[in-house]
Amino acid sequence: MDRIAALRRKAFKEAKFDGYVVFNEVNLTYFTGFSGANALLIPEDGESVLFVYGTNYEMCKAQGAGLKVELVKSGENLMDKIAGQAKVFGAKHLAVDALNVEGWQALAKSVGDEKKLGCGNSFVRDLRMVKDKSEIELMRKAGELASLGVKVAYETVAPGVAEREVAAEIEYAMRKHGSDGTSFDTSVASGPNSAYPHGGCSDKKIREDDLVIVDLGARYRFYCSDVTRTLVAGKPSEKQKKLHRIVLEAYEKAFDAIEPGVKASEVDAVGRRIVEDAGYGEFFVHGLGHGVGLEIHEPPTLSRSGMETLVVGNVVTNEPGIYLVGYGGIRVEDTVLVTKAGAEKLTQGAYTLCGK
Repeated sequence: MDRIAALRRKAFKEAKFDGYVVFNEVNLTYFTGFSGANALLIPEDGESVLFVYGTNYEMCKAQGAGLKVELVKSGENLMDKIAGQAKVFGAKHLAVDALNVEGWQALAKSVGDEKKLGCGNSFVRDLRMVKDKSEIELMRKAGELASLGVKVAYETVAPGVAEREVAAEIEYAMRKHGSDGTSFDTSVASGPNSAYPHGGCSDKKIREDDLVIVDLGARYRFYCSDVTRTLVAGKPSEKQKKLHRIVLEAYEKAFDAIEPGVKASEVDAVGRRIVEDAGYGEFFVHGLGHGVGLEIHEPPTLSRSGMETLVVGNVVTNEPGIYLVGYGGIRVEDTVLVTKAGAEKLTQGAYTLCGK
């Protein structure tokens, strides 16, 4: 498998480990293409071994082409089985992606010496940060489904409609057209609640002329999308239109700045500067964006402190906002792919404030 080969180059040739153990559920999906396994041991040479408890054993056997699937029977110790197989491979220095303290101690006991273990999460993080062609195609589909959700939001937001009702219509439409579920809980925050970046969704009925922030995402074959639009349930006021113009300009300038070789913090600065120059800098209370993939929040991080430099294959969000407590908020967001030519939107939809 190409991803395992890439990990071997990073962890074994560059960092001098001779075995790698994957425990994190999302990382396991990244390497296998399915869920349900409990650990994956990747040796320097030879066939990788997937360890699975009985509940998911037959499913993983059916799906795990190219991997040896090892049953962990009831009463067996997973860490002992991993250590035993590592010994068969001759692996003496294992990198581990993610374990809690108890798990780390248990594996150290099984291999006989904590010095035989090393932290290796950065190797997988770096691989996952750059999407390959197959991942990008899945994310395009997730983006298309989320874009459908945006359309439904514009059709559904209206005075007297409950926030939960809007969310339900969005999720039903995405699921009906192929979504495996949502990337996160759909947020439909209206009126003063829209001033909270994670305003959620409630039984509250949308009122005439409310600002309504709709934040949604579709999941497709494990991959996520993320998109936000701000609507007005009625006729936008001059203040609402002004705030929306500022945020949309910040969005557009930041989008134009997204390209290979640009620091993530610089993209944030471009969008943030527009909001600051308009006098609302203190009300832009989060980073400009974040990476998206198998998880809704991944590196790289587009913020003041973002350390990464963008490369082809990164997928990030572009989501400037202004939040005025007691009044309401405005945010515009799309999921964006970094290409050789610059930025490409994976989510689409109108940017107008007007719904019905």
